[in-house]
Amino acid sequence: MHVQIYTMQTPDEARAVAGLGVDHVGITPSALGLPGEVDLPTARAIAEAVRRLATVVALSVDEDLDTIEAMARTVQPDILHLCGEFGAVAPPAIRDLRERLPGVKIMQAIPVGGPESIADALAYQDVADYLILDTKDAAVTGVGASGQTHDWSISRAIVEAVRLPVILAGGLSPENVAEAIRAVRPWGVDSLTHTNAPLPGGGFRKDLARVDRFVRAACEAAGA
Repeated sequence: MHVQIYTMQTPDEARAVAGLGVDHVGITPSALGLPGEVDLPTARAIAEAVRRLATVVALSVDEDLDTIEAMARTVQPDILHLCGEFGAVAPPAIRDLRERLPGVKIMQAIPVGGPESIADALAYQDVADYLILDTKDAAVTGVGASGQTHDWSISRAIVEAVRLPVILAGGLSPENVAEAIRAVRPWGVDSLTHTNAPLPGGGFRKDLARVDRFVRAACEAAGA
């Protein structure tokens, strides 16, 4: 079972998370007010700090291909996670991005609401390297970071329908990740909200104890 954890805000935090056995270390290079965002130089420093320890994933909610490309060239992630408004970066645009960014894999976010989400996932399977299934929430910019779960039966149907590695996200925690894995059988699982430790003045850092519990629970469930 592959474990992806968002979102790193310092190189030391990223190294600590990677040391717990996390496979994909997520970064949010942005100035849009996204949870846990960092500026581009910090994102690049985080990526360099863990490049030999974990796979580096950089998130983008942008729709402009030039903006996305510039971020990826600066940060140099292994995987580019596209999670803006669904459909804003359509499959032909992803083909364009792949030509612009050779060697960078594409992870496309799929908002899971109703059965229509299965068709949405199928529409991207020929242009992406990974799909990440997250909760559809109109109150959240882009796809993800709601901290809420969704109908796992639809996610299971997507896993069975597509040919790509699928990462399950959306409200996953140390307490429910094992149940989610048994229900969906994804290639990987992702956590942001429920592995955070809130800070007194606002914001958060990763709660390393909860990250550790998440990794252990996921690996135990996958091996069961």
